[in-house]
Amino acid sequence: MFIKNLHPGLFGTSLGLISLSGTWRKFSQLGITQNLNIDGLLFNFGVAILGSLTLLFLIKLLIDIKNFKNSLNHPVQGSLFALMPVSTLLAISSYAPNHPEKIDLMITITGIALILQLITAWKMVGMLSSGKMPTELITPALYLPVVPGGLVGGMALNAIGFSGFGYLLWGMGVGAWALLEMRILSHLFKGPLPEPTRATIGIEMAPAAVSTLTAISLWPTIPVDAILIGLGIASGPILAVLTRWKAWTSIPFSFGFWSFSFPVAATASCIIEAVQRGSWPKEVAVISVSLATLIIGYLALRTLIQLIQGKLLPKAS
Repeated sequence: MFIKNLHPGLFGTSLGLISLSGTWRKFSQLGITQNLNIDGLLFNFGVAILGSLTLLFLIKLLIDIKNFKNSLNHPVQGSLFALMPVSTLLAISSYAPNHPEKIDLMITITGIALILQLITAWKMVGMLSSGKMPTELITPALYLPVVPGGLVGGMALNAIGFSGFGYLLWGMGVGAWALLEMRILSHLFKGPLPEPTRATIGIEMAPAAVSTLTAISLWPTIPVDAILIGLGIASGPILAVLTRWKAWTSIPFSFGFWSFSFPVAATASCIIEAVQRGSWPKEVAVISVSLATLIIGYLALRTLIQLIQGKLLPKAS
């Protein structure tokens, strides 16, 4: 059954689409795309994929619990499971402010997502701190359980009215990023990642941009200067990944390349915020949202082609 071959990295598709919907929502505030509901379409599609994948993984848990546990305990696949609660938290941060009548449900879902995030974080940190993490599996995927959980979790908590805990979680995410960066970046400088994990390099570009977005969420009046500092910090990892383009473009396409989607959308969102607050030309925002949409659209098209061809899921070992 294809369910047995499901990979947690597939949740990157939902995260990418939901994050792009947020980019278009910010872009719509510039008054350029009036009467269009691109952000709503992307959000609904992303949430539909998130819900479908969650259901399929629940079925996998029931019919093949041994394989499910092996994936959860794997250093890379276990970290990629965090994409599910991160996608959920990002969806909450977008949905909750406009639906106060559903706040109790939003609080419940946020709590469940944070618990799932804690479980994956506990496993990953346990492997790193005990020396059980194989060197070849130290990849940017290790950020997912602790860094986005804190950063996006901070957005979600702020959206449901728990701003104080949002500050706390944002600080935890930034602290975890600083600690992991030393270990992961030093490993990346040693040479290309092994081919099976090379596509995860896109995640390296995410923490700085997402940290800036969380700061904007927690402090709506944050000055453009602070956003520019965040973009400046984000430019380093982006350049580091781009200079290694020969390494990650030399491998066949897979859903793993959705690791680029969240960072691209988050960076575009920060640029749009800078345009709004810094009186920059609107053309800068148009270029950023266009690039983000083209990149994620390309990922979606290639993924759809692989799905039609039956090549999307890895073969059973």
